[in-house]
Amino acid sequence: MAEKMSTTVRIRVKRQTKDSREIRWDTFEVPYFENMNVISALMEVRKNPVTSDGEGVEPPAWEAACLEEVCGSCTMVINGRVRQACTALIDDVGDREGSYIDVKLEPMSKFPLIRDLIVDRSHMFESLIKVRGWVPIDGSFDRGMAPPQDDAVRKFRYELSRCMTCGCCLEACPQFSDRTKFVGAQAIGQALLFNLHPVGGTLADERLDYLSGEEGVTNCGNAQNCVKVCPKGVPLTQAIAEINRDTTVRKVKSWFGRQG
Repeated sequence: MAEKMSTTVRIRVKRQTKDSREIRWDTFEVPYFENMNVISALMEVRKNPVTSDGEGVEPPAWEAACLEEVCGSCTMVINGRVRQACTALIDDVGDREGSYIDVKLEPMSKFPLIRDLIVDRSHMFESLIKVRGWVPIDGSFDRGMAPPQDDAVRKFRYELSRCMTCGCCLEACPQFSDRTKFVGAQAIGQALLFNLHPVGGTLADERLDYLSGEEGVTNCGNAQNCVKVCPKGVPLTQAIAEINRDTTVRKVKSWFGRQG
């Protein structure tokens, strides 16, 4: 009986630090095992960070926390597609070539680089402040029963709440870059989430005024890349459409108010 050919995962990692313009690519080879994902492969590299050329190097730097596609920290570009590394199975994302499975790893390009595969996603959290992404409660006292809400709205709010601030939507968006002021789909979706909240809706006008400005919804080019890459299936294009409508209604009401 012929001996079964073993499989090797060949990982090519883009290496760079935030203080250096020098970029290099390191290739590592690790043995494949069943149900291996990208994080598992990187952990194997960390055990023995020697390149395929036999050079000992610092192990690649990456972020990971929950390992179940909830925290959003392990977002990176894998073989040209932005996604979560913890749920990226080597069998699904790798390119097979004989006994090798090739995987190319890069950091997201729309955020400031920290090191290797780690980027600074502070922009997204700052955007939540801009859209007032919270429920304005001024105490812990009992506010009584919340008003009843249509079940369809409740389900829609749940879908919006699944956002984990991972950055996939912004990485894939052609309108979001350091050359534009567009706040991006993530913040728009969260603004709608809190506008639909019975108490959070008290800040709806402030959110809509911000999203009517130069950083807001009118900068969306309707590429719809955001909803295609969102790992949680957040209905981002629907949220953008509803915010676009709401900002228009807000502007019309404000204009007639000034005319009165």
